[in-house]
Amino acid sequence: MRKNKTIVRAPTGRFPGFNLGEIWDYREMLMLMVWRDVKVRYVQSSLGIGWAIFPAVSQMIIYTLVFGKLVRIDSDGAPYSLFAFCGIIPWIYFSQSFNAVASSVYGAGGFLQKIYFPRLLLPLTALLEKGFDFCVAMLVLFIVLLLFGGKPNWNIVFLPLLILILMVTSLGYGMLAAAIMVHFRDLLHLMGYVTIVLMYASPVVYPVSLVPEEYKIYYALNPMVGVIEGYRSMLLSTRPMPWDLIGIGSVVSFIGLLVGSLYFRWTEPKFADVA
Repeated sequence: MRKNKTIVRAPTGRFPGFNLGEIWDYREMLMLMVWRDVKVRYVQSSLGIGWAIFPAVSQMIIYTLVFGKLVRIDSDGAPYSLFAFCGIIPWIYFSQSFNAVASSVYGAGGFLQKIYFPRLLLPLTALLEKGFDFCVAMLVLFIVLLLFGGKPNWNIVFLPLLILILMVTSLGYGMLAAAIMVHFRDLLHLMGYVTIVLMYASPVVYPVSLVPEEYKIYYALNPMVGVIEGYRSMLLSTRPMPWDLIGIGSVVSFIGLLVGSLYFRWTEPKFADVA
């Protein structure tokens, strides 16, 4: 027979640490929250799982017509439709998960006041829930590459590394935005604009080769640059793996995770009062 335990939570202090064991203790709650969001998202929609495919496919068609046919942007020798698709898939996951993580605490005050749970579960739930869409979109990407002449190479073994950088970037900077947004609600209205600016600051519709060489080190400070260019390198064999871009981006990504999580933990005690 399972006995109930009484757990006493002490104040976190001015500089709270990380209790990863606590996240593990609440893993069942995390999975239930993720499943709840996925179920609500797909069961109550007419397109169902089609919503995981429609944004990527529709954007690929539009970008191919505008930037591939009309503007005729260089695609490093690959068909522009595949070139764009390889950039759109990771970008959509980043933009959706970043916005979801950033808004995960906003408006959750009532829930936070009722029960105790590690507040980090909120951004983790948002990140993993969008991961379901990402998995479906990745499957579609591989099918499209198989049918229309993709050229994957052995560098595909590094795909999990790129996905890790993608998730860390979304989570870290999303948590920073979430903690700030609780106190400055106007930031919510800027998120759409920020996402658009970040998209054009990332090589989604154009190749990195168009960026002047002297500016690439600054350009690579955007972690999505190395991720997207790495996707194209391993799936289309357009250029050698851009380890310099990936290296710089990964450092920026993990710095964002450290700063975002620390600030999130520091402001966490106030969430229930102001969210």
